Amino acid sequence: MTQTIIYEASEIVVGPGENGLDRVDGGAIAVEDGTVAAVGPTEEITRAYPPENAVRAIDASGQAVIPGFVDSHTHALFAGDRSDEFEAKLRGVSYQEILDEGGGILRTVQATRNASEAELLDRLLGQLDAMLAHGTTTVEIKSGYGLDSETELRMLSVIKRADDTHPVDIVPAYMGAHAVPEGRTTDDYVKAVVTEQLPAVERQGIAEFCDVFCEEGVFDVEQSRRVLTAGAEHGLTPKVHAEEFVRLGGAQLAAELGATSADHLLHAEQVDIDALNASGVTPVLLPGTAFSLGAEYADARAFIDRGASVALASDFNPNCHSPSMGFAVALGCLEMEMTPAEALGAATHGGASALNRSDSGLGTLHPGAPADLCLIDAPSHVHIPYTFGINLVDTVLKAGEVVSDGR
Repeated sequence: MTQTIIYEASEIVVGPGENGLDRVDGGAIAVEDGTVAAVGPTEEITRAYPPENAVRAIDASGQAVIPGFVDSHTHALFAGDRSDEFEAKLRGVSYQEILDEGGGILRTVQATRNASEAELLDRLLGQLDAMLAHGTTTVEIKSGYGLDSETELRMLSVIKRADDTHPVDIVPAYMGAHAVPEGRTTDDYVKAVVTEQLPAVERQGIAEFCDVFCEEGVFDVEQSRRVLTAGAEHGLTPKVHAEEFVRLGGAQLAAELGATSADHLLHAEQVDIDALNASGVTPVLLPGTAFSLGAEYADARAFIDRGASVALASDFNPNCHSPSMGFAVALGCLEMEMTPAEALGAATHGGASALNRSDSGLGTLHPGAPADLCLIDAPSHVHIPYTFGINLVDTVLKAGEVVSDGR
């Protein structure tokens, strides 16, 4: 018996095709055993998979169906509140000035260290509920607000517990090299990351990626290389925060090490784009960060026009406090010259590429792909950026099961 069939959709966005996104107007999609069994015109699909024989049949008249969002860059696990820093930024105080005065990441570190595992889990589950309601079905979550072995491991444990209990799939990333804790020199802390934290993270066996904040005043290229090389020796795949505030060389490092992704890239230059393309590194662009900082946006067109398959992600964190991938898609269109099709593709199958999961079909609705999808209250995916500021996601399915229902 068919697990789920959705029919009479105004549009089904299937995934990448030869000319952008493959779409089916007036379409239907059938799900069996948690994966897409067939997608095509309603008449054709319902003839092969009659709705009356399905466990669940959804009439999607007037609605579009899109793959679930794959948010490939977040710092969604944290404690504390930094809304006052938002006000300070509006008065012209820079991010670096806030950090130099003990705010920013270091302030969140203190709050996170002081929180119990139960408190962190409860908060994270609430964040995941919000993400799911906005259509995210897979999300990467980093540690990095511990900056010591005990708290970093506790964060990863919370991420694992949330993944075990929440419908959203979580990809865990270790980011002990997020900032330098108070009272430590950078070189001394890098040594602790390499010799203490990374072996403990490997023994714990939760994290999949190792990320580093390669940035002026944080970790330089050589220090970042040391962290990522050691991470690889402990079984963690490298990712890099690169060229966010200045062009330091993080993109070239990502290319050199064959990282899965290089993220931010606001100050990347043509030579960086070419290096990332040549090495198969996915550029992850984070327009919400530029929006929250009042900074210039990454040049998405420069990447796309040179053939790069980019990802869009939310960068949800205390300094970029939005878990909405729809908002990231809107910013990609309105501020980064992306078409709606490019932006949606970057927020779905692009995100899967940035997490080494594109081979499974994640982020698409091609036959055989995981049946992670959203019904939106609009006839076309174009309405996601067009109707910015409003969550159009109505119903979310994970592996063919309804996990969020606005009906």
